[in-house]
Amino acid sequence: MAPPAPTAQHAPSGPHGHPAAPPAPHGTAASHGPAAPPATAAPHGTAAPHGPATPPVPAAPHGTASHGPAAPPAPAAPQAPAAPPQGPAAPHSPAAPHVQTGSAPTAHASAPAPSAPPPVRDTTGHIQLPPGGPVAMPSPPPGAAPADTGSTTLAVLLIGPAGAGKTSVAKFWAEHRRVPTAHISLDDVREWVRSGFADPQSGWNDHSEAQYRLARRTCGFAARNFLANGISCILDDAVFPDRPVVGLGGWKRHVGPGLLPVVLLPGLEIVLERNSQRSGNRRLTDEEVARIHGRMAGWYGSGLPIIDNSQLDVPATARVLDDVLARAITSPPKW
Repeated sequence: MAPPAPTAQHAPSGPHGHPAAPPAPHGTAASHGPAAPPATAAPHGTAAPHGPATPPVPAAPHGTASHGPAAPPAPAAPQAPAAPPQGPAAPHSPAAPHVQTGSAPTAHASAPAPSAPPPVRDTTGHIQLPPGGPVAMPSPPPGAAPADTGSTTLAVLLIGPAGAGKTSVAKFWAEHRRVPTAHISLDDVREWVRSGFADPQSGWNDHSEAQYRLARRTCGFAARNFLANGISCILDDAVFPDRPVVGLGGWKRHVGPGLLPVVLLPGLEIVLERNSQRSGNRRLTDEEVARIHGRMAGWYGSGLPIIDNSQLDVPATARVLDDVLARAITSPPKW
C-alpha cells in the first residue's frame, strides 16, 4: 500500500459522532487505544498500519497521518526524551539525565561500606599464671658489694620448731621490705580445712599427712604465682631434717631451687615459754615441744644458715635474716 500524502488530514469527528482527539504536540507520539504496549517510533514519512486489532502502533512523526480508530480524549503529554528500549538495566552514566517517575529517586552511587571496628584489646588486667618451671636462684648483683635484699625479689623458707617465732619474724620482714612481699604461713593454709581438719595433736595418721602435703603444695603454687608477678614471698614451716623427702625436698619440688631456706632455732627454754602463751590447736604440750626442738637440732651441720634468736626481738631477728639472705644470694646454700 502506498503511503498517504504528507498533507493528508483526519476527519474532524471520530466514531459514533464523538469529537476526535486533539492532535499530539510537536514531537509527541499519538495515543492509539487503551492498554497499548510501548510504541516504537516509526520512520519519517511512513504511515501506521490500519485496523483496530493491530499490534502496537508506532508513533507518527510530525506531519504524518495516523490511520485507525480514534483514541478517546487524552491529556497532552509533556515533551520528554524517548525511553530506552526494554532490556537489562544499563550501568548508570554520569552524563545521562535522571528521570523522576513518581517514586523516590534511586541513589546511583553506592555509599561507602562502613569500616570494620578496631579489634577489642584485652584491658581486663589478667594476672600472669606461675611459670611451669621451678623458681631459679636469684642472681647476685655485679661487683663485690653485698646484695641489697630489700630491693630483690626473693623466695624464703623460714624453718623452726613451734615457738621459735617463725610467723612473727616472717610477717615483720615482709611488711618492712621496699618491694612487694607476701607472707605465706603453712599453719594458716592447713586451717583452711574446717570440717574434717586432721589435727596432728590428736595423732599423726594418713589424714594429717595428706593435709600437710596438700597445704605445702598449695603454698608452693601461691609462692610461684607471687614470684611470677614480681612479688617476693616468705613461707614458714616446721620442716624436720630427718624427713628430707617430705620436708625440704617437698618445698624444693613445689617452689624450686631458688628457694632460700633459713633456720630459726632459739634455746629450748625460749621455745617452751613462747609456746605457753599460745592457745587453741597451736599450743602443744611441753613434751611435744621438747621432742620437736630436739629433732630440729639435726639442722646443725646441714649447711643451712641457722639463726639463734634467743636474745633477739622480732625487728633484730629480721635484720639478721636480711644479712643471712644477702650472703645466701652471693653464695647459695647446697640443699
